[in-house]
Amino acid sequence: MRATIRPAIAALVLAPALVAWTAYSNLTLQPQSRLWVTGSSTVRSFECKAGTLETSVEAEGAGAVQAVLAGQKAVKTVVVKVPAAKLDCANGTMNGHMMKAIKGAENPVIEFRVASYDVEKGAAGVTGTLSGTLSLGGQQKPITVVAAGRREADGSLRVTGTHELKMTEYGLKPPSLMMGTMKVDNKVTVHFDLLLKE
Repeated sequence: MRATIRPAIAALVLAPALVAWTAYSNLTLQPQSRLWVTGSSTVRSFECKAGTLETSVEAEGAGAVQAVLAGQKAVKTVVVKVPAAKLDCANGTMNGHMMKAIKGAENPVIEFRVASYDVEKGAAGVTGTLSGTLSLGGQQKPITVVAAGRREADGSLRVTGTHELKMTEYGLKPPSLMMGTMKVDNKVTVHFDLLLKE
């Protein structure tokens, strides 16, 4: 009986040390980071900027930026959130119509949560394919986003890319203004330019 208790006690004593040994670090989003949506309408093109952008990027161990740029899968979790009310289309009327179109009052947060990814080292940095779930307008859909990463002079990791989506795929009706004379196209493009630092 004693022989079985001793290994169990030893395991309990060593568990905190093992957890501490597997260190995790967070990559912090820098203020220069941007996310914006572009589209067209029957009258003109438009751009809506995310006034607020939140990320949670957790990496395993120190030196995550260097590891990612070497083509290693050092990042463990990625979540990007945009408050719907903070999308600014540089026009108060358009803001209201867009908020209504994406059902922002009922679903105040647009979220992309990465489930898995592949990363490949190239001459100018890395390219990655991120697979995850986009939550928009009360619906969740699996999407795949292609991104590029490179090191900046200050040691931060710049991640850029675009993703096209159709609003109707999320049960959303594209906004229309001026009694229907201006109709927003169903297809919009999400652009991101994120700076992450350890």
